[in-house]
Amino acid sequence: MIVSGVADSIDRHIAYWSKQVPDLDVHVEGAVTRMQGLVRLLWRRREAGLAARELKGWEYDILWRIRSAGPPFQVSPTWLAKALDTHPATLTSRLERLEGTGHLTRVHDPADRRRLLVELTDLGHRMWEATIEDQAANERALLAVLTEVEREQLSDLLRKVVTAAEEHEAPLMPPVENAP
Repeated sequence: MIVSGVADSIDRHIAYWSKQVPDLDVHVEGAVTRMQGLVRLLWRRREAGLAARELKGWEYDILWRIRSAGPPFQVSPTWLAKALDTHPATLTSRLERLEGTGHLTRVHDPADRRRLLVELTDLGHRMWEATIEDQAANERALLAVLTEVEREQLSDLLRKVVTAAEEHEAPLMPPVENAP
């Protein structure tokens, strides 16, 4: 079904493949392919925004994970490696680089001085805030073609799909609270 008489690139994809695969559910194919394409578009915009701030994706991911832990924005390297699904040796190297650029620091755990915690610096906080504002602006621009009611409907429909998927799979969004 083409809305407002304008076909998008996904409609052309479906027109081709529905001839090749007669049982193709064009609504499922259309929804899934559009979601995949929009995720790729947002990812490209995210990477371009990070590059403009001289930040790599993995650097942002580390800042985001520490920030998501909440005040005092400190986490253990072990927790961070697990949360990022990154090998501890790889994470150590990355933490050293971010510490060198002034985005984070390592401090002794006040509860156990033998342990180190990773903590955002003021620069790390400012960088995260700037990049999250960039991403929010990109997301708002992408959905600006929808009314507020349509955005709410879209969110509700996607929530329904996510809820069903998460009944049998791990959560799509990792938890952000209760970081050690």
